[in-house]
Amino acid sequence: MMFRCYDIWTMAVRRSSKDAHSGGTGRPQSVSPAFLVAQVGAHAAAKFAERLSPLGLTPAHAGALRIINASAGSSQQDVAERLGMFPSRFVALVDELQERGLVQRLENSRDRRVYLLQLTARGKQILQSIGRVAREHQDALLTVLNQEEQRLLASLLMRVADQQGLQPGVHPGFARLRPPANRVGITADDPKL
Repeated sequence: MMFRCYDIWTMAVRRSSKDAHSGGTGRPQSVSPAFLVAQVGAHAAAKFAERLSPLGLTPAHAGALRIINASAGSSQQDVAERLGMFPSRFVALVDELQERGLVQRLENSRDRRVYLLQLTARGKQILQSIGRVAREHQDALLTVLNQEEQRLLASLLMRVADQQGLQPGVHPGFARLRPPANRVGITADDPKL
């Protein structure tokens, strides 16, 4: 299996090298794989955001809905922790989703201070729409690769993600979402407090 993957990867690299030499891409041959991953990742994220905008959603909304659905009945705190988000930022994100009728907070019978999250019927419908958008996005982004090359790419990227300690299924951008500022510009998560 490993030899077969290597053969496929080599063929794909040779094909792209041939295209570059023939003027197909205009890219220099010594481009860093790390740069290419970052370049394609940034492009993919921007395109996904564009594709979500007709739904009135951001990638953060889409990711939160997906995680809430996958862990229905989990507390806000548990979901925020899974996403690696500041709790106050996650509460604001859930507020937005609740205002749109996509998520509901349920009281926890064992602890009234804790809210459990689940998608509403409308939230589940929107999640299906997000799934369609995500599939269309993947198809458009990877159209140059055949199915076997796509599987190989996914396998290689999963190895890199695992080695880097990235949490499966969670975009690392969630950890960079900052809590909203209060009226005086200081947040509860401010390290100066």
